[in-house]
Amino acid sequence: MRDPRYDILFEPVRIGPVTARNRFFQVPHCNGMGYRDPSGEAAMRRVKAEGGWAVVCTEQVEIHPTSDIGPFIELRLWDDHDLPAIARIAEQIHEGGALAGIELAHNGLNSPNLISRETPLAPQHLPVVSWNLDPVQARAMTKADIADMRRWHADSVRRSLQAGYDIVYVYAGHAIGGLHHFLSRRYNNRSDEYGGSLENRVRLIREILEDTREIVEGKAAVACRISVDELLGDEGITRAEMEDVFGLIGELPDLWDLVLGSWEDDSVTSRFGPEGEQEPFVTGLRDLTSKPVVGVGRFTSPDTMVRHVTSGILDLIGAARPSIADPFMPNKIERGDLDDIRECIGCNICVSGDFTMSPIRCTQNPTMGEEFRRGWHPESIAPKRSSSSVLVIGAGPAGLEAARALGNRGYPVTVTEASRILGGRVVGESKLPGLSAWIRVIDYRLHQIARLDNVELYRESAMNADDVLDVGFDHVVVATGASWRRDGVGRWHTRPIDIEPGVDVLTPDDIIAGARPQGHRVVLFDDDHYYLGAVIAELLASEGFVVTLVTPVPQVSQWTTNTMEAHRIRKRIIEAGVEVRTDTAVSTVMVDGVVTACRFTGRTGWIDADSVVLVTARLPHDDLYTALHDRASEWSDAGVQSVRGVGDAWAPGTIAAAVWSGHRFAEELDAPLGDAPVPFRREVTQLTIEPVFPRPASSS
Repeated sequence: MRDPRYDILFEPVRIGPVTARNRFFQVPHCNGMGYRDPSGEAAMRRVKAEGGWAVVCTEQVEIHPTSDIGPFIELRLWDDHDLPAIARIAEQIHEGGALAGIELAHNGLNSPNLISRETPLAPQHLPVVSWNLDPVQARAMTKADIADMRRWHADSVRRSLQAGYDIVYVYAGHAIGGLHHFLSRRYNNRSDEYGGSLENRVRLIREILEDTREIVEGKAAVACRISVDELLGDEGITRAEMEDVFGLIGELPDLWDLVLGSWEDDSVTSRFGPEGEQEPFVTGLRDLTSKPVVGVGRFTSPDTMVRHVTSGILDLIGAARPSIADPFMPNKIERGDLDDIRECIGCNICVSGDFTMSPIRCTQNPTMGEEFRRGWHPESIAPKRSSSSVLVIGAGPAGLEAARALGNRGYPVTVTEASRILGGRVVGESKLPGLSAWIRVIDYRLHQIARLDNVELYRESAMNADDVLDVGFDHVVVATGASWRRDGVGRWHTRPIDIEPGVDVLTPDDIIAGARPQGHRVVLFDDDHYYLGAVIAELLASEGFVVTLVTPVPQVSQWTTNTMEAHRIRKRIIEAGVEVRTDTAVSTVMVDGVVTACRFTGRTGWIDADSVVLVTARLPHDDLYTALHDRASEWSDAGVQSVRGVGDAWAPGTIAAAVWSGHRFAEELDAPLGDAPVPFRREVTQLTIEPVFPRPASSS
C-alpha cells in the first residue's frame, strides 16, 4: 500500500553496531516530565516506537549534580539511584519496537545548579547562560575539573549500557551542552590546550567521544549532536568552521546529529520559519564523513523527506515536534494514509511544557503527555459503552475533536454549527500573518469526520434550549466558543475601564472578521500576553495604520518566552514600525486618545489615538449551557442524561486546551467516575529509608 516514491524512507540504516529499521529518527526532545514523571515519559516514548519511529531518544540527561538545570525537569543520571527510571524508558521504547537513544549532557554554563547548589563549571569565568538569568557565575574549569567531567561522562555511559540503551549521545549542541561552550569562541577564551585554535577547542569533544567509544565496545552506537552554526558570524561557531570540525573528528562517532544554533534557532515556530529551514546549513556536511547523518526541519511532507535523502543531505529524517503531533506518522506513510497524518502546526505549545515544568502537550495531538496518566492513545480509543447519542453544539476545535473522537468510539454524533463556516476561531486566526499552518487543526478533523458514517454535520443551525430539549439526544456537548471582551477587563483591570461614548473600540474578533479602525492612529492594549496582540499590531501596521502597542508587562507577548519566539516577535514588531510602551496600562479610553498608567508608579500619561484595539480577555458563550442547566428538571422527560461545556465555552484558553477539552469529554463519556480525587495516575516521590535530621546544636 506504500507509494513506491517513499520506499527509500523505509530502508534500514546501519548506525555503528546497531541498525535502524527505517530512516525515521525521533531526536532527543524535552517534555516537562523527566525525573518527576519517568513512567509518563516512558509511555510517551513507547507510543512513538509503536508508531514506526526506528529510533526514539530521551531528552538531555544530566550526568552529574554540577549539570543541574533546575527548575527545569529533565532526566538525571547522577548515580545508580536514577537507573530504574532511565531503564524503564529504554525498556518501553524496546517494547514498542525501536532502538533507544540517550542524550547524555553536562550542561556547563546552562547549569545554575539551583537544586544541587554545586558550583557551575565552564571553559572560562562567566555568568551562567540559564533561561532565567540566574545570579550565578560559573568557575573556569581546571585540568582536574576536565578530568572529572570525562570521568562523570564515562560513568554515565556505563550506566546507559546497564539501562539497555542502543545509542549513546555526546551532546555538543544548542548552546546547552557544556561541550558546545568549549567549541564556541563565544564562550571559550582559554589559552591552554583546550582553547584558542579550533583543534584545541574541539579537544574535549574528541576525548569524550574516544572515551565513549572505548566503553561501549560495540555494544551500542555513539552519536554526537552538534550545532553547525551559531548564527553569530565569527563570534561563534560558523558553518565553514564546522567543515574543519568534521575534518578533525568526522569519523569518531557512529552518527552525527546536526542542529542549528541555540534551541530557539533549531525549533523556530511556523510563524517565523518554513519546513526544512535548516537545509542550507547542513547541506554538504554529509559528504565529509562516512557516518550517517540525522537532521531536523519540522518535516511533515514525505516528499521533502525523500528529497533530503536522495540529494545526500541526510541519511535519517529527524523529528521532535512532528513526532509529537503524530507519533504514528511513519506508519501512516508506510500504509499510504498520508491524509491521516496530524501535521505539526509549528506553534511550539509542546515546548511550553518544558518551560513551565509541566507535562508536554500538543495542539494537534491531545493525547500527548496523557499516555500514562490517563491511558490515552493517539490512534486508538475505547469503544462505546452504551447506545447513547450525542449532540455537539459548535464546530470549533473543541466540538470537532469531541465529534471525531466520539465517532471513533462508535457513538452516533450530530454536530450543529450556527454559522456557515466550520472551525471556529482557528479559521479566522489562521488568516492572520504567519499563522496559516494552524488551519491544519481543522483540516485534519474535518477529513477524519468525513470518513465516519455515524457523525453528521449541520451548518447554519443555531440552537436554543427549546431546540435541544426537543431533539432527544442523550448527551449534549456545548462547544459554542467565546468572544473577546471590549470593556478592558483582563489581568490588569478586573473591572471595566472608563470608555468615553463614541470611541471606536475594536477587539480581535472585529479585526479577524474584517473590520478596521476608523482612524489612522491606533492604540492596541495587550493584556493577553500570548501571540494575538502582536500579530494584530503587525497586521495593522502593514496596512498603513500608526500603531502603538501598550502592555502592562515588561515584554511584548511575554508568555511566548515559553514558545521561544518572544525575541522574534519583538524584532518583527520593531521592523513593522510599531511603537511599544511596556510596563504601562491603558486606564481610560477617550475619543481622541487614551490615558495610561505606569505599572510601578501609577504616573499617568497620554497617547493620541483615533481608535483602540483591546486584547485583554474573553467571555465564554455559555448562555445555552446556563439555560439548559436552569431547566435541568426537564432533562428526564426530554431523554437528556448530561449537558457538558467544553473548550472556550467552558473556559477560554489556548487552541490546544480546547482540543484537549473536547477529547477528554469523548474519552470519559460513560466511563465510571470513581471516587479518586485525582483523575489521573501520578508518581509520588518515595521517602528515604531513614529520616535524616540536622545535628542538634551543642549546649553551652
